[in-house]
Amino acid sequence: MQNNDSVLINKIYLKGINNVFLYFEGKEFKKGNFELIIDGEKIYFRTNYKLDKEYVYNRILKQNQDMFSYIAKVPNSSKNIKLLYNNVEVANFKTNKLSRFINIFWKKIFVFLTKMVRLPKIIIKTIKLMWKRHHLLVPPRMIKQYLRSFSNNMSNKNIDELLYNPLVDNDYRKWLDEQEKEKIEKLSYQPLISVIIPTYNVSRKLLSECIDSVLAQSYTNFEICIADDNSTLKETIDTLKEYEKNDKIEIIYRSENGHISEASNSALSLAQGEYIALLDNDDVLDVNALYYMVKELNNNKKLDMIYSDEDKLDYKGNRCMPHFKPDFSLDTLLSVNYICHFTMVRKSIIDKIGGFRSEFDGAQDYDLFLRIVDKTKNIGHVSKILYHWRMTDTSTSSKNSNKSYVIDNGKKALVDYFKRNKISVDVEIINNIQMYQINYKLDSEPKVSIIIPTKDKSDILKKCIDSIYKKTDYNNYEIIVIDNNSVEDDTFELLKTYKSSFNSFNYYRLECEFNYSYINNFALSKSNGEYIVLLNNDTEVITSDWLKTMVGYASQKHIGCVGAKLLYPNRTIQHSGVVTGVGGVAMHAYVQSGENVPGYFGRLVGVYDWSCVTAACLMIKKSKYDELKGLDENIKVAYNDVDFCLKSLKSGYYNVVLPQVKLFHYESLSRGDDMSDSQYGRFKGEIDYMCDKWGDIILHDRFYNANLSKKYAFRLDKGESYEKKS
Repeated sequence: MQNNDSVLINKIYLKGINNVFLYFEGKEFKKGNFELIIDGEKIYFRTNYKLDKEYVYNRILKQNQDMFSYIAKVPNSSKNIKLLYNNVEVANFKTNKLSRFINIFWKKIFVFLTKMVRLPKIIIKTIKLMWKRHHLLVPPRMIKQYLRSFSNNMSNKNIDELLYNPLVDNDYRKWLDEQEKEKIEKLSYQPLISVIIPTYNVSRKLLSECIDSVLAQSYTNFEICIADDNSTLKETIDTLKEYEKNDKIEIIYRSENGHISEASNSALSLAQGEYIALLDNDDVLDVNALYYMVKELNNNKKLDMIYSDEDKLDYKGNRCMPHFKPDFSLDTLLSVNYICHFTMVRKSIIDKIGGFRSEFDGAQDYDLFLRIVDKTKNIGHVSKILYHWRMTDTSTSSKNSNKSYVIDNGKKALVDYFKRNKISVDVEIINNIQMYQINYKLDSEPKVSIIIPTKDKSDILKKCIDSIYKKTDYNNYEIIVIDNNSVEDDTFELLKTYKSSFNSFNYYRLECEFNYSYINNFALSKSNGEYIVLLNNDTEVITSDWLKTMVGYASQKHIGCVGAKLLYPNRTIQHSGVVTGVGGVAMHAYVQSGENVPGYFGRLVGVYDWSCVTAACLMIKKSKYDELKGLDENIKVAYNDVDFCLKSLKSGYYNVVLPQVKLFHYESLSRGDDMSDSQYGRFKGEIDYMCDKWGDIILHDRFYNANLSKKYAFRLDKGESYEKKS
């Protein structure tokens, strides 16, 4: 074991001999670089991708956590292996014959369990994992975590069999193989597009692939504007000189290195097009990229900016990690630069805002987009992967820490955006990744009315109200409980106790058939708050600043409904956003996933715009609630919150979920199962009502990409041909 101030290695061992794996595990990891030195050759560890053809890193390193681990593939057993951390030797050893015996033994055991005992694959996988990590000696503190993971895997088994996971490389490539190519149509409007490419010390191979991907476009009315930023690599200059002969290409050679923004502005000075398209010098466009962008313009000529979906090219040139993006989402953009590339912008807008700014180098695109948003809301999205972002050793597509200044300059761009718009905020970097948390500052504490419908189950209600009074660090609020048909004396006594103990508490009794919409609308008439929280009686506050944070977002002019992350008692997710049109009318995404699961491209880390949030915990400004005419009383139980959120979207507002705000949710404990036989007719009627009222709006959730499955959230459908084969 070696202790280096910021790392403690407590396990190192090898498995196999022809196909050897090095495994080491430690704790107290802060930040640093691991190195493998094999027979004198340095091999640097990275995260989330293959190093090269021989050395493979296939475990995600989680920073700032108690434990971390690495697994690396070593080509054979004759190598001398040295392991370093921050240039300090941690271990020096050689593979041995014993590891081969152990490896063969376990292979035979797994074959026996699979073929003879016929254990399910998930059980075999679990045993393999426990052997690989712990040699079956699982620490007691880890047992609960493994049981929860096993349960989730079993529940998701059918999902994985029926659908593709877009972030599993083989799944994504199978999905790509099944996609039919669309026919190219003649476009009536064909503006000149200037493709802007700043270059600097890029290899001939990558630069040629980039430029050739533009020259091969099916849409032909374009020009390529290249500015070389005083490259010192001869092959970069030589390659550019070869392309100078093409009449579609204009190149300017800068006499001094000015970095990405200055080079981009130099390229812009060459542009004659009505629109500017942004492209990095080592990335690749789909052959129909410009066609689909211009096709979107033909559908709506008012668009000032259009962006597309994207994926990445790994070190072997294989496509992976597709990012199927939502339509324009302001709060999402304020959390992360999800737009990125491929993006096309009206040149007059770029000229008006003054092009790129060098003080935001690395995040210059992010700064540009935030300034464009100040000028126009005419922003379109093509739900097709038109851009392939190459993963290289220095690219942020591989690892954000490759360019740590990018994260800092992204924060700087956000601070400048809010300063321009005279909005007082604190901007925080989330977990040292390129995502940001916006904390809106309040000049005062406007009054909040917390509305809680209830029926009996006084112990549940007590837990909810006590958590509010004990944990909330916001002072100006009132609690209004609407009792609907309670019969238990304990409930009445509890309500009287709160009434006598707290001036901020009041309750009303409604003797009527349960109608969630009517109950909450009635409560609004009794409220005095400037902001309203609809809260289930079976919730429990976890985050002390929940009201302050939610009011910060609900006070923004563009935001309607504000939701929170709700957790089951076992700390798995009950709610962190609702997608419409998936699994029927709507589906809660990531149900029963772990509390700290990041979600698809950080959806459960940063504040994202969603079509809907649950009314189990929903805040909205009271004036907006009135503007939307409250909850629809034709919907008594299910989907009234979905309907309300869709009304919010229709009125031009955004609905957000705040993952930093957490509550427990015990899921309708006082009302029982909504899907009993006696209730099914009512439930079916509410489904029909929603479909008649909202139709295509439900089916086409603008914050959920059209390529993603309607059967289960954030998966891809398997094609007909695949289903027939299987």
